[in-house]
Amino acid sequence: MLRNILAVAAGLFVGGVVNMSLIVLNSTVLYPMAPGTDMNDAAAMAEWIRGLPTPAFFVVILAHLGQATVGAAVAARLSASAPMRQAILIGLLSLLGGVITYMDLPGPRWMAVEFPLYLVCAWLMGRIESRRRAAAA
Repeated sequence: MLRNILAVAAGLFVGGVVNMSLIVLNSTVLYPMAPGTDMNDAAAMAEWIRGLPTPAFFVVILAHLGQATVGAAVAARLSASAPMRQAILIGLLSLLGGVITYMDLPGPRWMAVEFPLYLVCAWLMGRIESRRRAAAA
């Protein structure tokens, strides 16, 4: 059980690194914020987000789905048992974070299309690991 908990923690950590790496790339290289913009200032962030072009939001979706996919793959691979359960747990936690972010920050409403994809990505990673284990047995 401890190994499964640690697997989920590792999946959340690695997935979070993937997510934040793409978000930082988006906000510093692809669509940089104005100099001096404080990421902790909600009003400044909202203003920056409102000015982003549509392709910037595709990078955000890629970051979120990357978190769910990579995090689920790590959790499933490291789990002691039930890789699908660990992967889906990562998908659910990623979904929760996505919904909270969606409610907190302004953005196009069409971005909600990503919500079911969190679970699809996690399920796919759980299935891959389950099949890998079955083939090895």
